[in-house]
Amino acid sequence: MSTLFDQKDKEKNEIADLPLAERMRPQSLKDFIGQEEIIGEDKPLRRAILRDELQSVILWGPPGSGKTTLAYLIAKLSQAHFEPFLAVTSGVNELRKVIKEAELRKKVKNQKTILFVDEIHRFNKAQQDAFLPFVEKGTVILIGATTENPSFDIISPLLSRSLILILRPLKDKEIYLILERALKDKERGFGQLNINYQPETLMLLAQFANGDARVALNTLEFIVKNSEPDKNNQIKLDVETINSAFSRKILRYDKKGEEHYNLISAFIKSMRDSNPDAALYWLARMLEAGEDPRFIARRMIIFASEDISNADPKALLIALSAAQAVEYVGLPEAQINLSQAATYLATAVKDNASYRGLLLAKSDVEKYGNLAVPLHLRNPVTKLMKKIGYGQGYKYPHHFPGHITDQKDLDLPPQLRGRKYYEPRSDLNPKSKNT
Repeated sequence: MSTLFDQKDKEKNEIADLPLAERMRPQSLKDFIGQEEIIGEDKPLRRAILRDELQSVILWGPPGSGKTTLAYLIAKLSQAHFEPFLAVTSGVNELRKVIKEAELRKKVKNQKTILFVDEIHRFNKAQQDAFLPFVEKGTVILIGATTENPSFDIISPLLSRSLILILRPLKDKEIYLILERALKDKERGFGQLNINYQPETLMLLAQFANGDARVALNTLEFIVKNSEPDKNNQIKLDVETINSAFSRKILRYDKKGEEHYNLISAFIKSMRDSNPDAALYWLARMLEAGEDPRFIARRMIIFASEDISNADPKALLIALSAAQAVEYVGLPEAQINLSQAATYLATAVKDNASYRGLLLAKSDVEKYGNLAVPLHLRNPVTKLMKKIGYGQGYKYPHHFPGHITDQKDLDLPPQLRGRKYYEPRSDLNPKSKNT
């Protein structure tokens, strides 16, 4: 027959078997480190949680920023039934079962149900539609956690019925405090061990984690468990050990996610601002995170024509050459070619006249539709075409002085005569004043 002490020992062993990051989850809001902007003492979210009046929320933030921890703290403080649901492994059938049980719980016990959907961005539209009516009716209070921009992956009706809370990457100092707590906690952390560390060493580990508390705790656990104590039974946490655990700093990046678009946008806009230093930084960020160099090269080719154009025609050749170098040379050496192209494009004279002209012309195409090609511009490839006027009156420019004729005003359909699309900067192209 098991005793109360046996039960406590069992629970203690179960906790000990959990990963450090799981063991060190805060047990109360006062232990929650970071995100003061949304969960601080005087914030509405904190008051709503403590009063058990929380409505549906979507927690959006990078890995290790505290989304899941915050969801479980909400569950702990609420009188509602808490139902965790993993979007990766569960489907509509499992969801319907959860909803049915929630309806029964509300009817019989008058108890609310909190449905926590981790990685909610992995739910497709049909799955999101499946529980939308029950969020509307209040059958379930939705807490969704996502690392992706909700506006990309979550349906608009669900967004409009949920409070969107943005969690930022944790600061180095905040991760330092989390690591320090893990080293001192005797029940859940490594407080029972003799670990020798210096504050600057712990801060180095925090910095390497790059805002991700889970990475920091997992690395600390790996180091402690795989370090041999010295003759004094002491484990040393030093710079060399941390450097060996991290071959390089972890960069948050998803080639299909928002950060992918954020970084390429910063890169393009830095070149447009004629800022080679910023362009090189964002280029390095993408390359270090594993972005496809061909994607970067393609965007530079577009940029060369969109933002520089005829102000410096060599820009397009440079961008094309960089793209060709990526194919011929490959990484890591092709990074040098990309950096050369990026700095050239950033420092080149800018003029988007070609792109602006195209947009104006497309606007007229949309407005006027299929306007007829003037007869003198049509090629008379048959006798009939020639007979009905195709090509009649066309003046071959190379037969005229300066290779210019007076027929330019007739090269557009009558409805568009005199329309100007291409207007380059006059300070870059002296001829533009005479065209």
